[in-house]
Amino acid sequence: MTTPTVTFDLTPEQEASKLQFVRRQFSGAPPAVTRADVDLEGQTALVTGANGGIGLECCRQLLGLGVGNLVLAVRDEHKGEIARETLMADKCRASQNVEVWRLDYASYESVVAFARRAETVQPPLGIAVLNAAVNRASFALNPETGHEEDMQTNYLSTALLTLLLLRTFKTTSDASPSQGTGHIVLVSSDTAAWANFAEKTQDPLLPAFDEASRFRTFDRYATTKLLGQLFVAELARRVPASAAAVISCANPGLCHGSGLNRELGLPAAIFMRLLGRSAAVGARSLVRAATMQGERGHGQYIEDCVIRPMAPFVYSEEAKVVSQRLWKETMAELSFAGG
Repeated sequence: MTTPTVTFDLTPEQEASKLQFVRRQFSGAPPAVTRADVDLEGQTALVTGANGGIGLECCRQLLGLGVGNLVLAVRDEHKGEIARETLMADKCRASQNVEVWRLDYASYESVVAFARRAETVQPPLGIAVLNAAVNRASFALNPETGHEEDMQTNYLSTALLTLLLLRTFKTTSDASPSQGTGHIVLVSSDTAAWANFAEKTQDPLLPAFDEASRFRTFDRYATTKLLGQLFVAELARRVPASAAAVISCANPGLCHGSGLNRELGLPAAIFMRLLGRSAAVGARSLVRAATMQGERGHGQYIEDCVIRPMAPFVYSEEAKVVSQRLWKETMAELSFAGG
């Protein structure tokens, strides 16, 4: 299978430059999606990491587009209920349904249970924004899986949920062709282009991330986002959008108030406040990718509501080999969930 041909107005290297990053941060906000653009009445959407920051703003914007049934996927259900109450404080949303579902990316069992529950939702799921992520300041292994925590949350569990939801979208598409094409959006980051990704030469690849000596705080988060881009590109090559859903990466840009860097201390907080956008502005690219990006966006990277190049590594000759190794190992790791 091949993804749609897309041309860019700048090269991957230009897109990855720090100057371009700063220019994007201050060049003006991406356009908001309005109900005149898309009406989601009668549709179901879910957002992970939905209790605050970009995830909460994404939920608010989806409700503003009329989505009939919204699932807040959160690890802490108490915080999720607070978020739900915040969203439903707007009286004009009384006819819309907002539910809080528990989802813990640290547990494969939790991811599988969540995906099974998503199979039963009515109306059938049409939109999934996979926003949950962590950026840890120190190395830690997940006690259940044995994998480093950033890798577990940002890559492995996100990949598992993507594959399971894709199965749900396909079942819906087969049963009700008139339902239309669904959308799965994995939240990405500028940092993917800056990852050193020293582990790429290791074979096997995934176990290399579980070695404490290889952990570098900033680089680990960036690398997990790069792996997400490689995964989406490879998945899109294997599964056409018409078969189930449009799958894309979307970058909200650097946003303050996201809570992502809460472990990294005051310097990171100051940097984000100086350069960061609001979470509401950052959420716009995610919402547009989830609602208005057609099959042309399948397997692509959306930034400021425009299709842009992924990290330069994704287009390299070396990536062809690494992507195949990553795909093979990822499928072996997640094989317990079925084909």
